[in-house]
Amino acid sequence: MASALSPPRLPKPKGIQPSHYYEGFLEKRGPGDQDYRKFWAGLQGLSIYFYGSNRDFQHLEKLDLRTFVKLTDEAPWGSSRDPGIHFSLVLRDQEVKFKVESLESREMWKGFILTVVELRVPSTLTLLPGHLYMMAEVLTKEEARRSLEVPPCFLKVSRLEAQLLLERYPECGNLLLRPSGDGKDGVSVTTRQTLSGTPVVRHYKVKHEGAKYVIDVEDPFSCSSLDAVVNYFVSHTNKALVPFLLDDDYEKVLGYVDADKENGESVWMAPSASDPDPGPAPPADGPKSLPPAASSQDKLPPLPPLPRLPSQDDNYVTPIGDDPAADYVNQDGGWGWVPLGWGEASGPPGLGWVWGGTQTGSQAPLKLSANSPGLGDVTAELAEKLQKRRALEQ
Repeated sequence: MASALSPPRLPKPKGIQPSHYYEGFLEKRGPGDQDYRKFWAGLQGLSIYFYGSNRDFQHLEKLDLRTFVKLTDEAPWGSSRDPGIHFSLVLRDQEVKFKVESLESREMWKGFILTVVELRVPSTLTLLPGHLYMMAEVLTKEEARRSLEVPPCFLKVSRLEAQLLLERYPECGNLLLRPSGDGKDGVSVTTRQTLSGTPVVRHYKVKHEGAKYVIDVEDPFSCSSLDAVVNYFVSHTNKALVPFLLDDDYEKVLGYVDADKENGESVWMAPSASDPDPGPAPPADGPKSLPPAASSQDKLPPLPPLPRLPSQDDNYVTPIGDDPAADYVNQDGGWGWVPLGWGEASGPPGLGWVWGGTQTGSQAPLKLSANSPGLGDVTAELAEKLQKRRALEQ
């Protein structure tokens, strides 16, 4: 009997190789590292991605250049001579040291980083004409990318909220973009600086005219994007203004690096949230798991509803036809059931909802506001019992 033919096995689709402005090997040492670690690194946008090898598709680490401060050339610790392969990237919250293979590689990395951060080709580095041409192309790509996105320092807040954010989080920056307060299709820029210990807050209007953004100052300046508006304020204040950026660089999805069983390449794995791991199963002969313990709130009985306090128009006395089993007078003061005639000299006996104050020694008289109709149904026996009880308590 011939066996059924199985369908041909299709090759496993491979991931798309990430595209970078510039890439190469970098040795990195962060604030918490004891020594340098070697990565394959790639610059894309305002981020540097670090990979285990040049064949990996998923990065292991990432540096955000939006908090860029400066680049410096530093000799290794304990050495007075720099062979030209070390440089440091100073960010707002940390400093990362790098080591490269040659002086040319160091100048290339510094040049591409400065191009995307400052949106201009640097002129103070030792670069060849071909290198400058490559950076000019990257500058064009980065300007086109930023023209399609909103800067991270743009927040949908009001003028007062913008001032409060800049006041409460000065370490996150002092320049913030927000929607215009006039309701038109424009933006406003709020800045906050300190002069001789006194905060100075300024607001600037940016008009949206067609595809351009015009900064409304004494000499109006036209920008092609909101990112260019931010760059105008930063560059024209000698970098005294820093774009506001809250520290939210935290991942939302749990992931880990694993080796592909077919080709051995490192891949990034993210477990599905819809199929959570139930955890290890208990042994068959082991003790059974206890049910979840009920909290103290679950053990408490439900409280009865509080009685409605009578208003001035309500009748404070509610008659009943049976002999009460007990008195419900609040001895500490408050509303309670008391026998009629106990605190009043005349009127038919019964039970009423009255206010009683704190009583010490003899019983203090309880005043009833009015007599309720229908108390004639109370039997003489009940009246006699109430009178005896009053005589005993007195």
